[in-house]
Amino acid sequence: MTHNKDTVKSNSELLLATEGVSKSISSKTILQDINLKIHEGQILTLIGPNGAGKTTLIRIILGILRADKGSIYLRPSLRIGYMPQKLIINSTLPITVAGFLRLVRPRKDNEAANLLERLGINHLKGQQITSLSGGEMQRVLLARALLRDPHLLILDEPAQGVDIAGQSKLYDLINEIRAEKGCGILMISHDLHVVMSTTNEVVCLNHHVCCHGKPEDISNDPAFLELFGASSSNNLAIYAHHHNHEHDMTGQIKSSE
Repeated sequence: MTHNKDTVKSNSELLLATEGVSKSISSKTILQDINLKIHEGQILTLIGPNGAGKTTLIRIILGILRADKGSIYLRPSLRIGYMPQKLIINSTLPITVAGFLRLVRPRKDNEAANLLERLGINHLKGQQITSLSGGEMQRVLLARALLRDPHLLILDEPAQGVDIAGQSKLYDLINEIRAEKGCGILMISHDLHVVMSTTNEVVCLNHHVCCHGKPEDISNDPAFLELFGASSSNNLAIYAHHHNHEHDMTGQIKSSE
């Protein structure tokens, strides 16, 4: 697998493209022939069941893991801000929120202060990072990603640990930042109602790309219900798609024979 910065040059708005990315671990297929593109100002959301390979794909894009096959194009000089699903910090490590954020590439103090104020966490600067609630930690991780002044934000379940009231505000803020800065956003989310309201494109991943499309294509769909469970239709918007294949209990594609 290669991180190719020269293959795709015809579209200056293109930030990231994956072509045929595949990954297996212990003879189990985690990702198979994944193709996707992200442009400036676009929000692309990955959805899929647990274990579908979403976080693995993110780690390959970031260079944390190596794919077995395929290539990745990153626009030259691309800055990526990454917000992990969670960050485990040793409880004995004495570091404040301000100290943690200073580990990122330095920015002007007033810019950092304005960002923390906007995220509603300026009052946390002096607190030990290990004392934060789940929602507070998610905002700190978002601040850390934004302090890189990214062209592309990669967010892995950004609302994890955030209460329901705070989730909508957090996603609204993410959308505002995208609109202001023109950055692209690649997001993993299980909050499908949020996917409906904030996303330009949805990619349904279950080891391979089952389907992809725009939010206006969303409706109740039997294939989605089979993949995610019928109960999800009671309170979530449904992303409509049509499979030409079936999965077994492990998520692998069933043989047509």
